[in-house]
Amino acid sequence: MQTLAQRKLKVQFVKTHSKAQLPVYATEGAAGMDLTNVLEEPLTLKPFDRAKVPTGLIMILPEGYEGQVRPRSGLAAKFGITLTNCVGTVDSDYRGEMCCLMINLGNEPYIIQPGERIAQLVIAPVVQVDTEFVEKIPEETKRGTGGFGSTGK
Repeated sequence: MQTLAQRKLKVQFVKTHSKAQLPVYATEGAAGMDLTNVLEEPLTLKPFDRAKVPTGLIMILPEGYEGQVRPRSGLAAKFGITLTNCVGTVDSDYRGEMCCLMINLGNEPYIIQPGERIAQLVIAPVVQVDTEFVEKIPEETKRGTGGFGSTGK
């Protein structure tokens, strides 16, 4: 069995802003690294306001991997602050600054402070597939076309 150190992947970052911080894991078992913002001044998100919040980072991912930008559960639970696209994908060939598309789904304005942790970044392997049309479903399954609650509550 491989140790955690043997399974680590090297991911590089380029700073686009002097205040940019490398993403870090908050705990030893964390799946996601915290992303911080590089705002120059506080940004108020009123209820249902959206904003593109910069991280000041360009990520250099190896081919075959993606970065998943996810909401921070604490911000979502306490204040209703989340990401407009739920999970944002950073492709391995993207070389622009990572930004977080944030929205306030809460009832009160929320002030994003400069340098605050705003999202988390999970690195995951990607599988690309070959696609084709076929004339019919090759075999039926027990579930069939049942969806949207067909397996219970």
